[in-house]
Amino acid sequence: MFALGAGAALRFWFIHAYPETQGDPLVYGDIAKNWMLHGIYGLSSAAGIHPTLIRLPGYPLFLMLCFRLFGMEHYNAVMYTQVAFDLASCLLVAGFARKIASLRAGWAALWLAALCPFTANYTATPLTETLELFCISLALYSFATLLENPQWRWVFVLAFAFSYAALLRPDGALLAVALCPAILFYGARLWGTSLMLRMALTCGLLSIVPFVPWTLRNWHTFHVFQPLAPRYATDPGEPTFPGFNRWTRTVCVDLACTWEIYWNGNTDLLHLEDLPKRAFDSPAQHSETKQLFDDYNQSATITPEIDARFARLAKERIHDDPVRYYFALPVARLLDMWLRPRTELLWIELRWWEYSRHPAETEFAAAYAALNLAYLVAACIGLYRWPRFSGAILAFVLLRCALLATLEAPEPRYTLECFPMLFALAGVAFERRSMYLRLPV
Repeated sequence: MFALGAGAALRFWFIHAYPETQGDPLVYGDIAKNWMLHGIYGLSSAAGIHPTLIRLPGYPLFLMLCFRLFGMEHYNAVMYTQVAFDLASCLLVAGFARKIASLRAGWAALWLAALCPFTANYTATPLTETLELFCISLALYSFATLLENPQWRWVFVLAFAFSYAALLRPDGALLAVALCPAILFYGARLWGTSLMLRMALTCGLLSIVPFVPWTLRNWHTFHVFQPLAPRYATDPGEPTFPGFNRWTRTVCVDLACTWEIYWNGNTDLLHLEDLPKRAFDSPAQHSETKQLFDDYNQSATITPEIDARFARLAKERIHDDPVRYYFALPVARLLDMWLRPRTELLWIELRWWEYSRHPAETEFAAAYAALNLAYLVAACIGLYRWPRFSGAILAFVLLRCALLATLEAPEPRYTLECFPMLFALAGVAFERRSMYLRLPV
């Protein structure tokens, strides 16, 4: 099939040109290696291996299986395995688009998914995104199939997709939150309330089962109730820096600020010149922030005293402009995650918009942003035409946007989980409305 062949070529090119195994991939790899070799779900340190709960077990389990099959820390094999999962996601999305609209929409969705560089790029790094997209695509296809033909096997497939999506990333739980009620909402009029209620409840309960041993393990090991993963990826007893995090939420709206400020907190120096102008409401606040940075940079450590000063500064800024803190900045972060050029895995300058310093990269980033916008516009056209199950799709996207609006450190990859829906809706945009196939709902 030409679409899958072209999609495979694109993904192999990314693996060859832009492989990425630093940072979080090594954290996942370390957990997987210790789990496989020592039976300890933990991280390595100078003092030995210590248990951890900062990452859910879904992706370390995948890495552990890859290491057993292809060799320890053979990350290239992991990437090629992810290519297979990503191409399977393309087929599932195409199948979903066919079910909600037409065969032509399915073909369009297949090409759009196979040739999308934003999702293809993530096959070249051992992170959760590729498998998360597969679980979402599998859930969409199984959901539509279940409502066409309510067989219990599709309930089990859906439950697997829900639970593994959440085992990969805690926000994967939103998939079940959006689709379980949709099973009842759409299915009751087709197959009766009683059957659909039983199926929705069974699906939801089965998807929770894998978290029981994980929760019990965390209680036994750390004496904390932690069914998912902590918001700030810290083990019990480690500091979370609430003052610094709240102050960051009064400043950051883009990946550059996340990279240069948020990620450097408590690990590296903070530079005042990296802050945008919106970080200061007055000359006095500028001086206060400068002094705070200078004091922090003496040790590059957020001590309790430094964190308290960040908290006071955040409180002052929120008091000065509560609308900015509670509305304008969350909306700006959300728009940045949707519209920003998705170049975070490419070897392109973080401040790509500084044209005088690197014009070619600025032009490429602008083209990437235009391509991303084209996908979004096509999806909006498809949603406007309101194919089957559009309500469920919209519910998931809105739930995810509401969650992302609470983050202080935006990253474009956090909206990537909506792309299986966007591919399907964009496929609908390429079909004549009169050709839609509709269920009697």
